[in-house]
Amino acid sequence: MIDSVRYPRLSRIQTPHDLRAFDETELTAVAGELRDYLIESVGRSGGHFAAGLGVIELTVALHYLYDTPVDQLVWDVGHQTYPHKILTGRRDTIHTVKQKDGVAPFPKREESEYDTFGVGHSSTSISAALGMAIARQRQGDERRMVAVIGDGAMTAGMAFEALAHAGGMDEEPNVLVILNDNNMSISEAVGGLTKMLGRATASRTLNALREGGKKILGDKRHSPPARFVKRWEEQWKGMFVPSTAFEQMGFHYTGPIDGHDLPLLLSTLKTLRGKKGPHLLHIMTTKGKGYEPAEGDQIGYHAVGPFDPSKGLPAKSAPKKPTYTDVFGDWLCDAAAAEPQLMGITPAMREGSGLVRFSREYPQRYFDVAIAEQHAVTLAAGMATQGAKPVVAIYSTFLQRAYDQLVHDVAIQDLDVLFAIDRAGVVGPDGATHAGNLDLSFLRCVPNMLVMAPADEAECRQMLSTGLQYKGPAAVRYPRGTGPGVAPGVDLSTLPVGKAQLRAQGQRLAILAFGSTVAAAEQVGRELGLTVVNMRFIKPLDRTLLLELARTHEGFVTVEDNVVAGGAGSGVSELLNAEAIVMPVLHLGLPDSFQHHASREDLLAEAGIDAAGIRDAILRRWPDARTPATAMSVAG
Repeated sequence: MIDSVRYPRLSRIQTPHDLRAFDETELTAVAGELRDYLIESVGRSGGHFAAGLGVIELTVALHYLYDTPVDQLVWDVGHQTYPHKILTGRRDTIHTVKQKDGVAPFPKREESEYDTFGVGHSSTSISAALGMAIARQRQGDERRMVAVIGDGAMTAGMAFEALAHAGGMDEEPNVLVILNDNNMSISEAVGGLTKMLGRATASRTLNALREGGKKILGDKRHSPPARFVKRWEEQWKGMFVPSTAFEQMGFHYTGPIDGHDLPLLLSTLKTLRGKKGPHLLHIMTTKGKGYEPAEGDQIGYHAVGPFDPSKGLPAKSAPKKPTYTDVFGDWLCDAAAAEPQLMGITPAMREGSGLVRFSREYPQRYFDVAIAEQHAVTLAAGMATQGAKPVVAIYSTFLQRAYDQLVHDVAIQDLDVLFAIDRAGVVGPDGATHAGNLDLSFLRCVPNMLVMAPADEAECRQMLSTGLQYKGPAAVRYPRGTGPGVAPGVDLSTLPVGKAQLRAQGQRLAILAFGSTVAAAEQVGRELGLTVVNMRFIKPLDRTLLLELARTHEGFVTVEDNVVAGGAGSGVSELLNAEAIVMPVLHLGLPDSFQHHASREDLLAEAGIDAAGIRDAILRRWPDARTPATAMSVAG
């Protein structure tokens, strides 16, 4: 429970209704307590941190002035929503964030009526808020919709698609977009838009003139003088403030203002709250505001594990074994030294995808395209047409956003683009929005694709080299965290394309394991005396080995950390069917549902693809497999 002595005001706030009972003069103190409580809570639990500190004042102001949840707030990405959750009924459980059955790390509609739109990926807020506003206005409902979006998220094309639509509607939607400009995303924000916003200065005089002119001249849609003045205003204002682009899209621009000046925020929002039509408020904030270590290291404090707030984050010790991300990062630098045409591309995930070292050693061959996954893939396609060897480093969940580009721009043209797909399969604490549970299904159906999944760190490095040398599009998908601990080596050796590895020779049943499931499958196979295969390749499958195993075994068990529907196991059944082979096949994988946030281990167990789950599933299907025969090791 919250300490009422340390937090005399926050302890009285369970919902925004309680917040609105305070006098406006007390809100600065409320914000101070909220900031301190957030630091204390995330220190206990870990989680997204710096972004929330940057919107403390904004969160207080919005919930104070707007009648939430009737008026609806749409938060972009959701990294910044811990303060929102604290003020909306989850104050005493916020320390359970990311834990199994605990508070979700992102807005989640099932969790609270105050979480109006589920989110986890960036740049969706304006589209969602616009859709909500349109639907309500068609019902004659004048409740207000507010979208909060960061300058990093504003780099995505989707945000501008929404702005253009909202500003161009004949019946203007009542939506307020708040641009939270902190010059940061997860990495440093990049791109021309960010630079423009960073040069921003306010013009209160101009805003006053504009509003006064509207009253005199009338609506720009019906008044020729109003249309003339509007065009004049856009050109004149564009010389002084960065509003022209937003104004030309049809939004009424206000700002920029200090997003930590709570009285100014309240005053500005009061004015905007009473206005109809599409408005954009530009605020300037500091990510990590109020906690000095976070202000000084905004990237490091973006997402944290538990820490002592009085001491800051503990010094990072060298991991006992490298993560798959580390393996990729080292391989990329080694491969770049050997291949001068290699280019590294990331959509705003330098740190997460392991490109920090590459960005320093090969700055002219490193491209951070901001939050623009579609552009990243087509950029790679363009490079490949000119003889380059582009490597797109991307999370599985974010590759979903660029699927059309993967198909239309890369695969159809059979271009040499390598996709290094991190966070594939079960991811864990970030929940369904960040799960990499679909990629095998949506990749294996694409013609010309080579698709691989490593069983260990050494194999990951070999597969990356194989994909780089392959003539055509290739993908290596690997999980979050560490593997079994097989030293990756330092060479750039490749694997024979489409050849699996027999790990154990047993009897009766063959377990065909893909990627990170191999270790658990091998454990079960040796217990029960079954054949175990590290399949390595999802596409193409090792047809020769599978047909041989089908002749000598009674049944197959496929295991993958991907949804069963359309996954690697489905490919095995398709091959058997094409060869007119009738035999039982047990498909094990992730469920046909979205798993909630929990540890990776919990989710693997829930899906039944840890060692215990694989064993139980086999014995339910073949009870007589309980008497083990000896499995012979054949892998080197």
